Amino acid sequence: MTEAAGRPRVLVTRRIPDAGLERVLAATRADLWDDELPPPRDELLRRVAGVDGLLSLLTDQVDDELLDAAGPQLKVVSNFAVGFDNVDVPACTARGIPVGNTPGVLTETTADLAFALLMAVARRLTEGYDYVRADRWLTWGPMLLMGSDIHGGTLGIVGFGRIGREMAKRGSGFGMRILYHDVQRATAEDEAALRAEPAGLETLLAESDFISLHTNLSPETQHLLDAAAFRRMKRGAIVINTSRGPVIDHDALAEALRSGHLGGAGLDVTEPEPMRADHPLLSLPNCLVVPHIASASHATRARMAEMAADNLLAGVAGERLPTPVNPEVYDRPPAA
Repeated sequence: MTEAAGRPRVLVTRRIPDAGLERVLAATRADLWDDELPPPRDELLRRVAGVDGLLSLLTDQVDDELLDAAGPQLKVVSNFAVGFDNVDVPACTARGIPVGNTPGVLTETTADLAFALLMAVARRLTEGYDYVRADRWLTWGPMLLMGSDIHGGTLGIVGFGRIGREMAKRGSGFGMRILYHDVQRATAEDEAALRAEPAGLETLLAESDFISLHTNLSPETQHLLDAAAFRRMKRGAIVINTSRGPVIDHDALAEALRSGHLGGAGLDVTEPEPMRADHPLLSLPNCLVVPHIASASHATRARMAEMAADNLLAGVAGERLPTPVNPEVYDRPPAA
């Protein structure tokens, strides 16, 4: 048997940064889907057959059908993401398969992007850029493209985990009042350090000039911001979403923007995703949509690749994953 033949077989469903990919290619017999678009479902099911490990992305649905197609030798699913909405974790746990993710690495980078969206929408930067490109800039005008002040405004943060707290730091740097809503209240020390006040959701919606979403997607948060929620907001309020697209009812958002009740929106995530160019939101000048790039810095994506490789290689070696989503899988009795 050759050295290569003795290596574990893995499927990598998209090219990831070399910091992680080169290690995977060196240590395994890797089948790399080297295309910009994710593998079609039938191709994914075909290629996963017989592999020992799977390095997946959010665009790959890892469910019972895929696990059946892979076979009982599958030892690990390593998701190149912090989130794992695409993975049926209970199904993996039931089969004794650990699932890994890349937590913590993109916290600051995502908060940077969320605050960049807030600033761009508030000061109407994309509208100004389009104005210049359309050759409409004829003179300085006292009423031209007036936006919203950020300093001194009230920032409402829905979801006060790691990213939400980093968003609070950025808002505090602009002298903003910080309100937050979360199912779990922060400690008094954290509230003092971040100058953050807890608030009920209705209060936060009513008092905030800017609302930034940093919550998980769950049945409770599906369309958390709907038509009724938008009506509770201040006229001219701006909504930022870098969490998950379905947290917002996009039809209701479009109507609130069209009517002028909301001042603007900045979205890194959408429903559906990707959002096609003919979507009604993209016809609105006060809605800025970017293609899920919150973690897209060179350093952050390289670290994500390293963590995904760490999980994959540990899993195929029968070792505990550094960052398992389902650590309870290690409490299962060994198979007879």
